[in-house]
Amino acid sequence: MSSIPLSNLDSVLTSTDKAKGLPNQHYISEAVFEEEKQAILFDNWSAIGTGKDIPNPGDVKPMNFVGMPIILVRDSSGDINVFQNTCRHRGMILIDEPTNISGVIRCPYHSWCYDLKGELCATPMVGGTDTNSHESINHQELGLFEIRSTVWQDIIFVNISGKAPEFNDYASKVIERWSEFKEPLYHGGKNSSFSLSLNTNWKLAVENYCESYHLPWVHPELNVTSSIEDHYHIEEMGCFSGQGSHVYNQIKNEDGDVFPDFDGLSSKWDKTSEYIALYPNVLLGVHRDHFFSIIIEPIATNKTIEHISLYYSKNPSEMPQLNPLIDENASFWKTVFKEDIGVVEGMQRGRNGLMFDGGKFSPVMDSATHCFHRWIAQSINDFRSKKYRL
Repeated sequence: MSSIPLSNLDSVLTSTDKAKGLPNQHYISEAVFEEEKQAILFDNWSAIGTGKDIPNPGDVKPMNFVGMPIILVRDSSGDINVFQNTCRHRGMILIDEPTNISGVIRCPYHSWCYDLKGELCATPMVGGTDTNSHESINHQELGLFEIRSTVWQDIIFVNISGKAPEFNDYASKVIERWSEFKEPLYHGGKNSSFSLSLNTNWKLAVENYCESYHLPWVHPELNVTSSIEDHYHIEEMGCFSGQGSHVYNQIKNEDGDVFPDFDGLSSKWDKTSEYIALYPNVLLGVHRDHFFSIIIEPIATNKTIEHISLYYSKNPSEMPQLNPLIDENASFWKTVFKEDIGVVEGMQRGRNGLMFDGGKFSPVMDSATHCFHRWIAQSINDFRSKKYRL
């Protein structure tokens, strides 16, 4: 039986006016971090990277996702595949650095080789110094371990456990909500991707993003152009939550030029922007003229990295006159996101206070954050019920 007190989540699974937030151990306990890795991150569709990270056929990028060694691979057909980054022979790490491979993925240990679709294609000396085959080595059974994956809005999602529903079912409600925003998206270039390191638990970054309550005090300049009074809650229980604004002012250069709109948008988006957390770990923002994603990478109980990418409706090469504006927009959002660092790190330090009991939500202002808490709590309870047959 788990040493984690299962009843602790009962106070989360109630209405916002009565609920408390997640208990402290969900931010500081190594045991709970490991449990959430399985119950939240591996059992659902988690974001791990973007297609722009591997733009060309043959591009391979290694990464660790909460300790899981992974490689992102774009094959010769342009499709993206995700594999466990271990050789089927002796478990050696295959790729240490991002690279482009024109031939095969070769294990540096004994030179077993795999093609870009993960199939085992060479086993040198496996039957002796002069024999590259053996009756016990079935190539068709020894391809790389493929991780269930999909790409949406250039975000690479994985379901490591294989237990989640199909992605189009899992994300159907956000896909429908933003159906007017059609791909392709065009990345803004070098300065339109950046990462921020936060000394906080990954969930606090998500929780903060869900609500606009902090806007006047943490983002005073943003509050001038899109004030807290202009915002509304977005809540889809069990799927996503966040906020929107009825006031969106396009960024302009000194000549009054703006970014081109996405094609086919209704008038709703003339002044509306929306910002949601698609559970568990990707934060999204849509506007009439640009889109961004923030992939939340959990590192440890108190360490998180945010990977931010900004996209546009047209290729920057087709609008070179707007390149300075693209960089200005990236700088603007970087400033906004950096303003949140102090509060999410402060909440993490506060979770070491033994008497903190999860806190009290505002039923009016915190419901989108509580929506995320309820999803976490329910997911963990479901996981525990199956694991311990409660």
